[in-house]
Amino acid sequence: MNYDQIFEAAIDRLHAEGRYRVFIDILRNKGAYPNARCFHGHNGPKPITVWCSNDYLAMGQHPQVIEAMEEALHNVGAGSGGTRNIGGNTHYHVQLEGELADLHGKDSALLFTSGYVSNDATLSTLARILPGCIIFSDELNHASMIAGIRNSGCEKRVFRHNDVEHLEELLAAEDPNVPKLIAFESVYSMDGDVAPIHAICDLADKYNALTYLDEVHAVGMYGARGGGISERDQAAHRLTIIEGTLGKAFGVMGGYIAADQRIIDVIRSYAPGFIFTTSLSPVLVAGALASVRHLKQSSEERDGQQAAAARLKTMFAEAGLPVMMSTTHIVPLMVGDPVKAKRISDMLLAEYGVYVQPINFPTVPRGTERLRFTPGPSHDEAMMRDLTTALVEIWDRLELRKAA
Repeated sequence: MNYDQIFEAAIDRLHAEGRYRVFIDILRNKGAYPNARCFHGHNGPKPITVWCSNDYLAMGQHPQVIEAMEEALHNVGAGSGGTRNIGGNTHYHVQLEGELADLHGKDSALLFTSGYVSNDATLSTLARILPGCIIFSDELNHASMIAGIRNSGCEKRVFRHNDVEHLEELLAAEDPNVPKLIAFESVYSMDGDVAPIHAICDLADKYNALTYLDEVHAVGMYGARGGGISERDQAAHRLTIIEGTLGKAFGVMGGYIAADQRIIDVIRSYAPGFIFTTSLSPVLVAGALASVRHLKQSSEERDGQQAAAARLKTMFAEAGLPVMMSTTHIVPLMVGDPVKAKRISDMLLAEYGVYVQPINFPTVPRGTERLRFTPGPSHDEAMMRDLTTALVEIWDRLELRKAA
């Protein structure tokens, strides 16, 4: 058995398909985001503009967040000291869970080390606790939700994306007495479209199903206090569990769920992904706490981000670029080929100082490869004009308009 040969062949397949991922070596400039320095190449650091960060509101650069983290580091040190059960529970954790529960109008919340872990741990645990549970999952759900459903060992039914008629067909076909859970997202991060939350909740009420909403790409971004699409649409009270992240709009790290006290207690007590992992550093929790509190009372960042996204979509469309006109802050530019998407990304970085990563399978279906731009409140109009000009030049050089 030649193990090295097997591993090498696996990597070679990715290269052949144009799906091999390269991590760019960069450092953001504190206080100057989206400006950063790139160490990719042999000529030393090069100034670049970041266009693909999920730090949507630049809260990772916010003075209040940085100050809170520095204060926590000075006061309590770097690490948490263990799992929440053994030495890793701090007052910071308790305070943040209270703020997150309040954000979503729920009794309680529970912190995890990432949004991936919160989805995986919660979905797998819930379905194991509910005897004979069937999970109904949107076909475009995130990999972490798919992993949680798979790890639960329960039966699943996949409904067509945002198709409530298909979802009802699947629900109606099952035994009314079997536990059911509908799992879906609010904002789908690769297309930028939004789930019909109320319509799905109507079906949940009709068929006695629980609901699980992933708000990862919406918390901090929508609603008067940043509670997500469910707050904006006044639907949070209808949802059984709301899941979110602290690593995108809130600018730090971590994941969480918010629900009633009983459900939170079950997940806290039964989920291995919570029980057996070191808790978030109190330094990170302090930063997230400051970010959540700030965005509850400030709409300036949200308004700036929405304006930037709308402006960039308009520029792309007027320039004849294949922008996918989403209704949210996500600005995808369709390429449709993994090799070309990677080449465009490389040219943007090397020649124009523009950093945007290609999005390939399995993140999106084959044939729908794209560049995904996430303009924030700090991306000004001049940056957008330079970006649009660069993309038009590359599209013409690669004759992509002709191919389309």
